[in-house]
Amino acid sequence: MATLLDTINDPADLRKLPRAQLKPLAEELRAFVLDSVSRTGGHLSSNLGTVELTIALHYVFNTPYDRVVWDVGHQTYPHKILTGRRERMGTLRQLGGVSGFPVRSESPYDNFGTAHSSTSISAALGMAMAAKQKGEDRKAIAIIGDGAMSAGMAFEALNNAGVAECDLLVILNDNDMSISPPVGALNRYLAQLMSGQFYAAAKNVGKNVLKVAPPLFELARRLEEGAKGLVVPATLFEKFGFNYIGPIDGHDLDSLIPTLENIRQLKGPQFLHVVTKKGQGYKLAEADPVAYHGPGKFDPAVGLTKPSAPSKPTFTQVFGQWLCDMAAHDARLVGITPAMREGSGMVEFEKMFPTRYFDVGIAEQHAVTFAAGMACEGMKPVVAIYSTFLQRGYDQLVHDVALQNLPVVFALDRAGIVGADGPTHAGAYDIPYLRCIPNMGIACPADENECRKLLTAAFRQDHPVAVRYPRGAGAGVAVEPGLDALPYGKGEIRRERAGMADGAPRGVAILAFGTLLYPALAAAERLGATVVNMRWAKPLDTELLAQVASRHEALVTLEEGAVMGGAGSAVGEALQAAGIVMPLLQLGLRDEFTPHGDPARVLAMQGLDAAGIEASIRTRFGELVDRAAPPSLKVVG
Repeated sequence: MATLLDTINDPADLRKLPRAQLKPLAEELRAFVLDSVSRTGGHLSSNLGTVELTIALHYVFNTPYDRVVWDVGHQTYPHKILTGRRERMGTLRQLGGVSGFPVRSESPYDNFGTAHSSTSISAALGMAMAAKQKGEDRKAIAIIGDGAMSAGMAFEALNNAGVAECDLLVILNDNDMSISPPVGALNRYLAQLMSGQFYAAAKNVGKNVLKVAPPLFELARRLEEGAKGLVVPATLFEKFGFNYIGPIDGHDLDSLIPTLENIRQLKGPQFLHVVTKKGQGYKLAEADPVAYHGPGKFDPAVGLTKPSAPSKPTFTQVFGQWLCDMAAHDARLVGITPAMREGSGMVEFEKMFPTRYFDVGIAEQHAVTFAAGMACEGMKPVVAIYSTFLQRGYDQLVHDVALQNLPVVFALDRAGIVGADGPTHAGAYDIPYLRCIPNMGIACPADENECRKLLTAAFRQDHPVAVRYPRGAGAGVAVEPGLDALPYGKGEIRRERAGMADGAPRGVAILAFGTLLYPALAAAERLGATVVNMRWAKPLDTELLAQVASRHEALVTLEEGAVMGGAGSAVGEALQAAGIVMPLLQLGLRDEFTPHGDPARVLAMQGLDAAGIEASIRTRFGELVDRAAPPSLKVVG
């Protein structure tokens, strides 16, 4: 039996429906989102909260001619379903399937690609100004969450938009929850919502009474200007030059649609404040929106079940335990996160050391300079941040931390390929963008035990050091207790090529940086190659490099990061500086954005699994490999 949702293949179909059918459609859409995400995994709470808002936007505005920009974009599943991708939602976040975020190449309705927060107002303002320049009568709408509003970029855009004299609508989706609970003065300000509603009602009654006495009315108006800012969110945005409207119930289509229809007729910058609820319509998600923020597959009738204990800890868990242990050992340690408490493994640290835990909100630039300020006063800050998000604080990393040579540790989670979140979240660029900065150190642990020991080594330095590690679990190496450190800037030979007694240079050595050590070891068994666990991309162990280079005919570098400017480039530079001329093959992530999909498959597509590593080395150095490998390992034909 066909449903209402089955008849909606694009927003034009939606706009043909009588308004009375929109509420049943919302129920069907919410049920579809829940069923779909339960089958594929993905973001749930945020999408359940934007069902009515999505319907209202596409119903009122002429999309895609009118531009709609979703901040972050993890809440756009209802948008994707209503814009022709309903039948493909079963491929969500899978290789070759629908992205979990807006992607311009995926649909004309995805007007701007997003995935990092707080970019929507800037992008929509650019679109609005372009429309003005071209004389086009189109609307530009930015939908931004209250958590994303804490970022400086959002306020830079508001400041510009208020004087830009163009038609821009900013919708604040106030659901009181980013990934971690939102923090800061702005959030507290928006939390006065109920007071604002009561104030607005009382204000209207008072105006009606005082209008009969104009002098008293004028006095009350002036007093209102001072008092209003204490209880109503309007003042803040009106001061930026916006016409503030709201707050209204973001789940009430009877309020949303007439309000948006009225706003569509207005000129100049408009600000609509809507209040929604994460997980709306699914009681389990409403009760625990954090747990249901990005679940894997589950049974909606049962909800999330407690997973069985994993056979090996994730790198994030290793970091979280190390952070607690080191904090107990050294009172100078403070932990800082830009709104990623759960994702960065800091939940236990916050419980154990609440006065030494700092969530600064979605404000990566501020997080870095805040850490620099604490380091100036003798503290030892550890900034737990995803590799992809540290990019946002790059200027601060250079000028405020490295230039002053301050001892800040950057725990870079999600280094390398990240899987379902795709290219916007891939930690592909940290080695290139970090190693060019003076005073910086970069550690690349190969496994869980090395991660803990390299974190300790980084913490004991008197200058900035980043420790990069991937999402998920590693090789399963047991993590030793204690706070022992590995030597700073030193690697190790993990597998020696057989038959080196005569001392003549022969065969190939693989220099592995990070977790690709283990597929390198597997490939080396078939190649008869030496494998070096380099551990540090900066400083490079040049003594070990020279030793290995003198005993082999060719070198191969291996890293789960951008090959351009990466650790392999560092090796090439070091060889050149030492006057060593020899063949060098650099393997890493190619000069392309990696797609979303299963990490193992994406890694294999990049030729960075054991088979791919072996194939690349045989292609480039086949003769050297065959001559050096033991007879039993030679491949015939």
